[in-house]
Amino acid sequence: MEQEMIHINRSALFTDETENYRCPAECDPGDTVQIYFRTEKGNVSAVYLRSLGEEYRMEKVRTEGRFDYYRHEQTIGEEPFVYGFCVVSLDGRETCYYDRRGVREESEGRAVFELLPGHHAPQWPRGKIFYQIFTDRFYNGDPYHQVIDDEYAYVNGLHVERVGDWYSYPEDMDVHRFYGGDLQGIWDKLDYLQGLGVEVLYLNPIFVSPSNHKYDTQDYSAVDPHLGKLVYDEGRVLSEEEMDNRQAERYINRVTRKENLEASNAFFARFCEEIHARGMRIILDGVFNHCGSFHKWMDREGVYDGQEGYAPGAYRSKESPYRDYFAFGRDEWPENKSYEGWWNYDTLPKLNYEGSLQLQQDILDAAVKWLSPPYNVDGWRLDVAADLGHSSEFNHRFWQKFRDAVKAVDPEKLILAEHYGDASTWLLGDQWDSLMNYDGFMEPVTWFLTGMEKHSDRRDDRLYNNGEYFFQAMMWNLSRLPVGSALCAMNELSNHDHSRFLTRTNRVVGRMMTVGSKAAEEGIDKAVFREAVIIQMSWPGAPTLYYGDEAGLCGFTDPDNRRSYPWGREDLELIEFHRYAIAVHKENPALTDGSVKPLTSEYGLIAYGRFKPGNQLAVVVNNGEEREVRIPVWEIGVQEGDLMERLIETGPYGYNVGRMGVKVEDGCLKLKLPARTAAIYRRKKRADV
Repeated sequence: MEQEMIHINRSALFTDETENYRCPAECDPGDTVQIYFRTEKGNVSAVYLRSLGEEYRMEKVRTEGRFDYYRHEQTIGEEPFVYGFCVVSLDGRETCYYDRRGVREESEGRAVFELLPGHHAPQWPRGKIFYQIFTDRFYNGDPYHQVIDDEYAYVNGLHVERVGDWYSYPEDMDVHRFYGGDLQGIWDKLDYLQGLGVEVLYLNPIFVSPSNHKYDTQDYSAVDPHLGKLVYDEGRVLSEEEMDNRQAERYINRVTRKENLEASNAFFARFCEEIHARGMRIILDGVFNHCGSFHKWMDREGVYDGQEGYAPGAYRSKESPYRDYFAFGRDEWPENKSYEGWWNYDTLPKLNYEGSLQLQQDILDAAVKWLSPPYNVDGWRLDVAADLGHSSEFNHRFWQKFRDAVKAVDPEKLILAEHYGDASTWLLGDQWDSLMNYDGFMEPVTWFLTGMEKHSDRRDDRLYNNGEYFFQAMMWNLSRLPVGSALCAMNELSNHDHSRFLTRTNRVVGRMMTVGSKAAEEGIDKAVFREAVIIQMSWPGAPTLYYGDEAGLCGFTDPDNRRSYPWGREDLELIEFHRYAIAVHKENPALTDGSVKPLTSEYGLIAYGRFKPGNQLAVVVNNGEEREVRIPVWEIGVQEGDLMERLIETGPYGYNVGRMGVKVEDGCLKLKLPARTAAIYRRKKRADV
């Protein structure tokens, strides 16, 4: 009679690249690394670590609870060490494999584990709470510094408008409309931000620029005086009539005036000092792929023409020292002054790095300047980083030079890039540290909870409530990030380029130009938004709030997503909810650097564990109707008879932070979940009950 096959308990198998299963998690050449793998107790005959055709039988080193742990020691050389696992059943008749996505029935593929010698992402950003601020729309701390009507004269015919109604909606082509938010306004609200739990400020561009968004940099060496300090005419406050009567020619005397630039930089140094004195950090937006047509290197508008101390811009003279900073047409000067613009926007001249070594050095010098005293900024967020240069080869070479310059200031300075798609070739330890996690966070969360594309441009009901797809997308993208990069990836629900997440909950396809701004506020579902925040605060990475999300701000994609912060009209309950959710994140070390493991998924339901020794949590999100669920928390080390304590629960009713215990039975957490709810439960050992 044939003996019954003893199957591998696949749910018990686990390893990852955190310190819990790889020590050290990041290494240098010559280091000996201990790699661990977990199986069910007494369930398998062997575990093999496989690397590039080599196979090493792992040693069983300990048993804890219902798990056995196997170990392999590997001395790392100069080259990356890639590996996966093969597990053999107790009777030897069954085999399965394991890679960064989990159990595989076929051999590991692209999602192999990887040790990159020399790869060290900074420690300080891991799991920290970031807060992104579009400065013009946050808070006006000093009305004297506001832009005045017609202060800038754009070639395209637009004229600057100082917006009088702080609460008014943005308009189409909103680039020329200024609400008056400034750095003093952020300073004034630091108590609020710290009370919320914010640890790191990420500021959209703050350097001299004629737009409210400032992605068209005019001078990399100076903070815009409208955000910093205007000392010209200091000593008296201009009347409304005087401000309204100022003409465009006065612009030269305000924004390019040496006194104003120096005063703004000095103010920013004091601002950064205050940030650091509070134990907070700050990173800036580096727009180095392109600049603005107003830039002193280009000067298409003639702002700097003839000004003392400024060389002629590339658009003003063929003999300009900046001529090679841009790619001009081949025709004879001056008949042809055409130049390459990013995405063909002539207001955004693309920087021609390949044509000028001096341009490369100028950008590196600018990057280093703001990271050094007296500013000591903690890092850069790199705008459209993969677009820089005219070839992939040059792009990688430049970012290597950029990293060398930045890390020479301090290895802990953060280099975090905006990127869509697989960024693994930039994350080898010699270029970027991490990235804005669109593919591995914002998109899968949005599809699962709302079925909406992140711009609100389309809806896909195949992905709506699709728990299986959610985990496939999240785990695949997580597998493309080195562990240090994953733990400091910027996990956003909204930002300045996409619709507000709260607006996406209404599942309306459109933009402000097609359906109107008011539609962004109609039919929204705060319960779904709260579910998203629970995921944000419990998934590996750095939870990043976009200013005003916590106060209930809505908006379709750019420019409607850049509404002013609703001071005095905030949703106070949402703010308090964020404060509690952030506190749960910060109080549990497993949410900073613990392992993550999917536990169950159904239509409208996901559950996963975050765990490390001494701290195990289960996160469950029910985006469907009321249901009863069984969450197999034994998979994260919770034992029979342990109590799981609810830390926070959300629902259509709001949220609840009352502590409630549920006893674990048959290895499962058994719950009755209301519709559109999310909850976090934490293990309490039997001895603690």
